[in-house]
Amino acid sequence: MARSNYLFTSESVSEGHPDKVCDRISDEIVDLIYKEARKTGIDPWTVRIAAETLATTNRVVIAGEVRVPATLMKKDKNGNDVINPSRFRSAARRAIRDIGYEQDGFHWKTARIDVLLHSQSADIAQGVDNAADRQGDEGAGDQGIMFGYACNETPDLMPAPIYYSHQILRLLADARKKGDGDAASLGPDSKSQVTVRYVDGKPFEVTQIVLSTQHLDDSWDSHKVRAVVEPYIREALGDLPIAEDCNWFINPTGKFVIGGPDGDAGLTGRKIIVDTYGGAAPHGGGAFSGKDTTKVDRSAAYMARYLAKNIVAAKLADRCTIQFSYAIGVAQPLSICLDFHETGKISEEQVEDIIRQLVDLSPTGIRRHLDLNKPIYAKTAAYGHFGRKSGRDGSFSWEKTDLVKPLKQAVRTKTTNGARAAANAV
Repeated sequence: MARSNYLFTSESVSEGHPDKVCDRISDEIVDLIYKEARKTGIDPWTVRIAAETLATTNRVVIAGEVRVPATLMKKDKNGNDVINPSRFRSAARRAIRDIGYEQDGFHWKTARIDVLLHSQSADIAQGVDNAADRQGDEGAGDQGIMFGYACNETPDLMPAPIYYSHQILRLLADARKKGDGDAASLGPDSKSQVTVRYVDGKPFEVTQIVLSTQHLDDSWDSHKVRAVVEPYIREALGDLPIAEDCNWFINPTGKFVIGGPDGDAGLTGRKIIVDTYGGAAPHGGGAFSGKDTTKVDRSAAYMARYLAKNIVAAKLADRCTIQFSYAIGVAQPLSICLDFHETGKISEEQVEDIIRQLVDLSPTGIRRHLDLNKPIYAKTAAYGHFGRKSGRDGSFSWEKTDLVKPLKQAVRTKTTNGARAAANAV
């Protein structure tokens, strides 16, 4: 049986964390290519992107393989078509400026940006594209396992520790960018961590709060930082009580002036637990940022979240974990596994059958159902890919609960048919 009384902790990192800077740049590359495809009339279904970013002191390196419109290409000295780096450099600079980096060791205007993107491997293209000729749908861009999760602990059906860890950093970032009093002197780089006490399986109170945030005023110490950030932390936690004996660790090492890639190198894809469920659910290991949605690391994880959230929203279970597995070049998942953690109102096997009836789980089906061939990914790069509000531009479509009614109807039909079959057997 699952434990009902326990402590659980999750962390988040801000948009200015070195790894998140890299995630943001990689996803800006994704958006740039989708925008250019739309503008030039290129079929967005043909776009392919796998962009990785490294950042360190006043240096950014963007590498990977892409299939892009001709407007993003140029001729080299030998007359060969190669990637034109200028638009990609501009996208990276805009991202760094928006995050807020204008410090000596990392500045949007002066950082050196190397673009080492090249055209997609013909072998990978064969596995993905040619699969459509054999089975009617494009094949998965790689093998792997993906997980989705939802629970009824928060309004957005996310685990409480990661939900509140994100909320703290989003409020602080908003205050910093708005120039809200002393918060204007905070820097872009920060990390949060929240420990929640669960009683009878439900979030009861916060017992530990950890926050480390960059600050631009060299005279500040940890006491000053706490005085600045504590009101935002309390606002972020909302109705979740803070224990009387809660431990607060605010900038526990003291000053934090040098931050971002100048303080520590960053890489795309190193914050996959922050991006998902804060450790409350399994992770298949694949990162999201910098990838187009033929890559099932991204698209299938979005679909798994979508299905898990709709199952919980439909009150078929209080908690739901979904696993998919795929093989490169094969369209449909090799396996589907649901776990309701002993909270289900119907069996997992029945819902697995219903899912296959309601949703096409091939990469083509997922991209079509969630409308993923759009420039909507830069905003996913910080504060989690899940538990967000779906936007009018199509962003976070996997957070919609528009499958609740079809799920309930399918369950009613299956239950009715099962009862009739049992009666006929008698």
